[in-house]
Amino acid sequence: MTEPLIVGAMVRTLGAYPSGWRHPGAHADPRTDAAILRRIARLAEDADLDYLFFGDWLATGPDLEFRDPYLLARIDPLSAVLYLAGVTERIGLIATVNSTYADPYATARATASLDLLTGGRAGVNLVTGAEPRAAANHGRDAHADNETRYDRADEFVRALRLLWESWDADAWVADTAGGVLIDADGLRPAAFTGSQVRVEGPLNVARPPQSHPPIVHAGTSPRSRTLAATEADLALIAAGDPVVAAGTRSELRAVAAAAGRDPDELKVIVPVLPVVAETDAAARAIVDRLLLLVPIDDGAPSHAARAGFPANRSLGSFLDVAEIAGDDPVRSASVDDVVRAATAARFAEPAARTLETVLSRTGRDVDGEHPVTWRHLIAAHAVPASFVVGAPSAVADHFELWRDAGAADGFNVLSAFQPAQFEAFTGLAVPELRRRGLIGRGGASLRDRLGLGAPRLLQAPQPVTTGR
Repeated sequence: MTEPLIVGAMVRTLGAYPSGWRHPGAHADPRTDAAILRRIARLAEDADLDYLFFGDWLATGPDLEFRDPYLLARIDPLSAVLYLAGVTERIGLIATVNSTYADPYATARATASLDLLTGGRAGVNLVTGAEPRAAANHGRDAHADNETRYDRADEFVRALRLLWESWDADAWVADTAGGVLIDADGLRPAAFTGSQVRVEGPLNVARPPQSHPPIVHAGTSPRSRTLAATEADLALIAAGDPVVAAGTRSELRAVAAAAGRDPDELKVIVPVLPVVAETDAAARAIVDRLLLLVPIDDGAPSHAARAGFPANRSLGSFLDVAEIAGDDPVRSASVDDVVRAATAARFAEPAARTLETVLSRTGRDVDGEHPVTWRHLIAAHAVPASFVVGAPSAVADHFELWRDAGAADGFNVLSAFQPAQFEAFTGLAVPELRRRGLIGRGGASLRDRLGLGAPRLLQAPQPVTTGR
């Protein structure tokens, strides 16, 4: 029997789609995130998802309002998972830590504490950062280059593991009659010195129940892929095509095997944004509304003119400028004008694919009863996402297709807006996924849920003392 997929929720309280917060009834105020986080956690645990995943971004600015509004203001991920530890019982809790700026001792202490408080449900997503503004926020002149960041990340992971191993599992004796609290031989320093990371230890938190909370990593550079394949338990990849994803998964597993790992211990996870409703038509209507709500700068005085998607430049990208004169009347079209069939026929291949995307996600067709406007094309073109749109069966078909293609071991589920779309996924799609055996792994710890064996322990240094 085929093992169920790993399915987690990637939590973005303002929604994963740029216009999601504008949808009627959507959560739109990060000052009230506590209530929506509790709601998401209850839904996810009741649906028996494997984990809640919290990303991070270490800077903000008004430019994010139109591109990635969920990054403008968000709860610190470690704070979020510690908050939810008290209102959940079974689900894994994964928090993002930026190894470029974080302190390894503080990170090991926080994650070991989370693992203890939750009985083995903690995980840590390590990133190296892509936001240049983060440097100044941490007292640095510039964001480090990719190689330097990954040199530090390699050392950061080793320091974390050594700190987590500071205590043997049976180091706490608690012999009240003999007056012996600990076996001192079971307490060790980390004693790690690298070119960028130095930590002595031991960690002043008992050994985590999982020994090593699962490590997650995502990235596209060769260094990031190497780190994911050699150190991560979950490797997050972004791919819109199952054939491409299957190739990437095979490459990662090959690197893991070459490094002496069991490739089955590396789980490859892809993101998906399911827009779910009881019927395909109802789901497409939701996407149609989202596209119409994307702010577009059409040249008129408006709030969107500050940072919205530029209409004129986007319109031009849909035409083969080598064949169409620069004064073509299409260039001055209104974003709400209908795209004529004769114009669409001149689209270059990427633009033609965008037309197909709009059709599949909204049901709008150039020659159909519900025509395509330039606004639809611009919004779909400017906001890439791995969508699956439709009734529960469409979502289950997508999951099944990717599993059978060897493209993924599981999915990070994004919601276009909260809470209605996450409610739709858990209430409508999850029962169908469960019926097909695609979800429902179970397990006492997060490592168990992910199908991981015992962690690879490092060769520890000598004990702090050698007895009493």
